[in-house]
Amino acid sequence: MFDPITLKLTVDPLIESALKEDVTSEDVTTNSVMPEGCMGQVDLICKEDGVICGLQVFSRAFELLDETTEINLLVKDGDHVKAGQLMGTVTGDIRVLLVGERTGLNYLQRMSGIASYTNSIAKLLEGTKIKLLDTRKTTPNNRIFEKYAVRVGGGNNHRYNLTDGVLLKDNHIGAAGGVKNAIAMAKEYAPFVRKIEVEVENLEMVKEAVEAGADIIMLDNMPHDVMKEAVEIIAGRAEIEISGNVTKENISKLADLGVDYISSGALTHSSPIMDISLKNLHRI
Repeated sequence: MFDPITLKLTVDPLIESALKEDVTSEDVTTNSVMPEGCMGQVDLICKEDGVICGLQVFSRAFELLDETTEINLLVKDGDHVKAGQLMGTVTGDIRVLLVGERTGLNYLQRMSGIASYTNSIAKLLEGTKIKLLDTRKTTPNNRIFEKYAVRVGGGNNHRYNLTDGVLLKDNHIGAAGGVKNAIAMAKEYAPFVRKIEVEVENLEMVKEAVEAGADIIMLDNMPHDVMKEAVEIIAGRAEIEISGNVTKENISKLADLGVDYISSGALTHSSPIMDISLKNLHRI
């Protein structure tokens, strides 16, 4: 759940922007059938099993249109829900319920889909010390929602944005003239409280990263046997992350390597939405 300051400064403006995207001047359909205000109620129904996430954001889509709208929720973020389950009701001006419906559901379906997919992958790592991480491969202007959904699903957040930490990837290394130079330059420039992570693609780069004093070494798109040898070379001198095309289908094969982290862009860029509807709208 977002704290009041984050909600006001960051979350609300994004939701308002989404609402404005859907209503450039007026909702022609709603104004046709509801020329005057009338109180109504609609049911929030889950149409498939999964982990619900984004209820606060869903609620704000209506509250920002009319602060008197009442959202009565029967579940909370992180709950496992079942197909057909009534998750709550929304009560207010029917015009508000109709205008806010799509925006509220878009957030709720997307966030619940990410939480559900993340949860299914996190379960595959149970019993290991490995932390499942997301990436910056998020939908533009939706990162705050998608990374929150990863946490609700049982995953962990990698850096939030470029200000959040040092991650020397292939192009940074190329620009600096090599792994050793890149790490040395990062150590000189970055605040001492920042860990320095470096992405490597072969064993020679692994050796350079260890010798240069990297805090975290990311093994990117390496064959399993090469990663196993890389872990032996690092020998506890740095934390280890595995990355590169990690999905629900192949992550179990990586659990035996004894690394600290596995990151997966699929958590945010490839998770399906969760089917959720607002149904049974009626006047009260």
